[in-house]
Parts: sequence; C-alpha cells; structure tokens
Amino acid sequence: MEAKEKELERLSHKKFIDWISQDVPVSQMLEVYRWQATDDGSVCILCGLIPNSKVKHVLSDFAWDLHIGNGLPGSVISYNGGKKEKVEYLRFGNNYGIEPLVFKRDFHGIKNNYMEISEEFRHFHNLYHDRTNNKYIAISDSGNEEDVILIEPNSIQIRLKEIKQFLAIKEMHLAIFFDCREYSQHLLQDLSISSKSTDVKNKLLSYNLAYGDSGGISGWKCFSRLCGKKLIPGFSKENSCFWGFAKEEPKKYVDFIRGIDKNGKEILYSSNPSGLSNSYFDKNPTTPDYLTPVFFKKEVLDKYYQQPNKYSVEDGYLRCSGLWGVQIDNHHRDKVIVWLGDLGRDLPYQDQLHWRSYNIPPLGGVSETFFKRQILAQFADTDQPDLVFKHKYENFQVASQKKLGWYLFRPLSVEDSHFFDSLRIPANSDQKTFDEIILALAKVLVDSLNEKQLNALIPKKDHKNIKGGILILEQVLLECEIKEYEQHIAFLRDLQSLRSSSAAHRKGKEYQKIIRKIGIDNTPLSKVCEKIFVQAIYLLDFLSDTVEKMNTPMDGRN
Repeated sequence: MEAKEKELERLSHKKFIDWISQDVPVSQMLEVYRWQATDDGSVCILCGLIPNSKVKHVLSDFAWDLHIGNGLPGSVISYNGGKKEKVEYLRFGNNYGIEPLVFKRDFHGIKNNYMEISEEFRHFHNLYHDRTNNKYIAISDSGNEEDVILIEPNSIQIRLKEIKQFLAIKEMHLAIFFDCREYSQHLLQDLSISSKSTDVKNKLLSYNLAYGDSGGISGWKCFSRLCGKKLIPGFSKENSCFWGFAKEEPKKYVDFIRGIDKNGKEILYSSNPSGLSNSYFDKNPTTPDYLTPVFFKKEVLDKYYQQPNKYSVEDGYLRCSGLWGVQIDNHHRDKVIVWLGDLGRDLPYQDQLHWRSYNIPPLGGVSETFFKRQILAQFADTDQPDLVFKHKYENFQVASQKKLGWYLFRPLSVEDSHFFDSLRIPANSDQKTFDEIILALAKVLVDSLNEKQLNALIPKKDHKNIKGGILILEQVLLECEIKEYEQHIAFLRDLQSLRSSSAAHRKGKEYQKIIRKIGIDNTPLSKVCEKIFVQAIYLLDFLSDTVEKMNTPMDGRN
C-alpha cells in the first residue's frame, strides 16, 4: 500500500470502525474505557447505561449523552414564574435515567484521579477486588474464579456476559461512546479529501466522521474526527441467571462406575440422589443404593491440596471454603471412596467431572474408620499417618499453650498456613511433590520451634553458644533431665538435612548421603513420606508426654 493510501486509511479510522462495528462474543472482554494519546492522534472511549425506552432517542444523533466526570450525584432547581419551585436530588446528576458504568473520580489535583466501577454492578455480581492485580473476579458456586473486570492505567475491560446480565435486570442498553482523532501533515486537497462530514446510522451504531483543516496548529495541516456511540442490548431476563427472573437450570449429574459386569465392561449409574434407593442393608437389585461406594485414584485429591487457600482436605472431609463440602473415605494408601449419592448431592457438576476422570472400578471396600463413622455412627480415629499427624499437631499446640503458657511451635502466619494444609502422604512418588512435603514438614516442625521461649529455659551464659531451634530444644531437654530424647532430636536433624539437600538446594552428594543414612535410598518416595510422618508422630507423642510431666507452667521469662 502506498504512503498516501495508508494515510487515507488512518484518517478514515477504518480499523476503529471495523472494531466498533463487530459483535463481541459474550465470553470476551469488552473495552468500556480508554484514554490513549499517540504521536498523531487520540482515542477516548466511555460507557453509559441507557434506559431501553430512550434507545431510539439516543441513536437519533451521534453526540455523547454522558461525558467523562459526569454521573455523580447532583440536583436540579425548577422555577415557576421566576420563583424557585423545588429542588430535586438526582442520583446520577441527570433526569434522563442515564447512568455511568465507570466513574472518573477527580480530586482537583490534591489527590490522584482514578477510575471506579459502578458499585451496583460490583454488588450485582458479588465481585471480589484483587487489589494486587487491580482486577475484579467472580467466584462461582463451585469455587472457580473468573476475571470479570481488568483495570489498567488508561483502559478498563469488562466481560460482556456480566454486562448483558446486568442490563437484562436493569432494562437498559450499554452505550459505548467514542471520540477518535487523527492528525496529518498533509493538506486535505493533497489527499483528495473534502472537508465535509458524514453521518452513519446502522442499527445500534451511530457516528459522524468529519475532516478539517487544522491551520498548521502544532505542525498539523489537517485532521479527522470520528465521534459516536454504539448500543449493546442485554439478555432477556429469563437468561440473566439472576434468581427470581431466570429459569432455574436443572442440576446436572455425572455417571460413575459402580461395578464391572461379567463381560468386563463398566457398569455406570447416575449420581442423581433422587434416582437412588436409601437402604444400605436392604439393597434394591435394580437401583443402586445412595450409599454405593465409588472408588477413585488417590491423585483425585491433588487438585485440592495444591490450592489450600480455597480447599481443605481433612480427616474424612473435603470442603471448598464455605461453598460446598463432601464426606470422603481418605483412610486408604492408594484410593479415595465416596458414596454415590454424596457425589451428586454435594459436588458441583464441574467437580463431578474432575472426580470422574479418576474413577476406577471397585477395589476392596470402605475403610473400617469410614464404616464405623458412616454406618454405625461410632467415633473412630483414622490410622493414616498424615491425618494422625495433623490431628496430634493441633492438639499438641493447644496442650503446650495451656501447660507452658506459650506454643512450643510458633503458629504459622496466614501466608505460611498452606505449608500445614498441604501436608499429606502423596499418591505417587513424584519428586516435586516429595520435595514440597519435606519443605512443609520442616517448616512446621523445625522453623516453627519457639526459640525465644525455649531460650528462656536455659542459662543465659549458654545463649551465645547454642544457636538454632534444634540445638536449643536439645539443651532444654538436657536442663529438664528428660530421658530418651536422642532419637527425636536426630529425626529433626535428619529432616532439616533432607530439606536442605533436596528442597532448598540442588540435589547432589549431600542428598544421596542423607537418604542413605535414613535408609530410604531405594524406597518409593510415597513410602518415605509415610515413614517420616510416623517418626513425626512419635516426636509429637514424646513432646506431649514431656510437657505433661512438667509440674508447673513455664512462662519463659528470664
């Protein structure tokens, strides 16, 4: 394309007109605000909400119906015969029913300006403001997070789906106002352009394209200006997904494996609770029982362990914050079992699909712990080392604070709580997962030792010579004349060495040395974790007995 043709295309705003004319998929982000100045032009975009009854009037011309800075509360005074009649408060500063979706907040140069999203829109979708990334996210019923609003210094994008849902209930259209300018160092006659303007109206799009002579201002000889608006309708109220207006969508259910037939094919059945019988001991041969055990690979839980800020894998229970939870039989080394009816009743459809991908044919039965709790309604402790460790650790923290007046292991900060939450015996021997678990275990058992309070239990003269939590704990045990502590101190040292040689640094000779020392060099890493958790349980039992034997609480004062 020749230079002249490129200049003509730029001045005609072809790219912007093509962009504003296209239909945006509802799943995509829509730019609702932009202020961009370039070397030879500028683009300004603003949006507003137009009552459906005013659409025809608004499209009658290309002029903006809302300007940057408008939309804040105001008032209007009416007069009759020169006398003041009344003062009326206007929520959005106008009596045409036009509302802004984004506001420009201006503080007269005393404070920085910023753009703000309509509070009603944010509340309508219950959006969370991620201040770190300056975006708003929606949290679905299943716990998934989706970006709805992205804010940049000179641009705001909002997903069209949420806009159209909002418009449906508000009975309004979204108006995208635009004002684009291009400047050129060519004369209009050199480009064979007349100075007249053109109005275009096309369904919900109205704009004016004008060319003019700039008279050499700022070095430019001519300019073009594209000014107009585009309106976007909302969904129907039935498709707004807003309770009371929209049709309630029937819940979807996934089919899970309940057995294998004589030909070796999987027998599937829906997890819809309404289609299941309700007697565990008197089963209907044609209809599976609600309490039909469904089996899964243990890896099904990895997704939840990897997001401890959202999910919690507990002894016999999986929860997604305050959204949903399901009872699980996680008292096995290689599998997880859930009742068929619970899968349908308690898991969101998206999570049912996740569990289905790890579904395996029945293998054995439910654990004794799960059977006692679920069927016999009896109290039963788990026998899985990782779950036992967590239970004992939390109980020990309470006991040590009550007995000593302080926690022997300093409580983890909110930012570090994921280390404890992610502790588990892994489903496989993946090295990365193993390293993460060793790092987390060292964090809660070694790094969290309360050195300040422990130091108060040994002579001041020894403080300079005894450094590090393990050495200080060892000295305290000596001072208190506690016997048979050596194996537990050795375990903490081995754990610290394993963390240093595997998770904290590149693996080399030290890593090989420590795994040989503790006898795990030819052992699957999942088995290694199990062994380490057992030793950690012995440590907690030893410390619990030690603290309990102390005659009086020690407050740690020098």
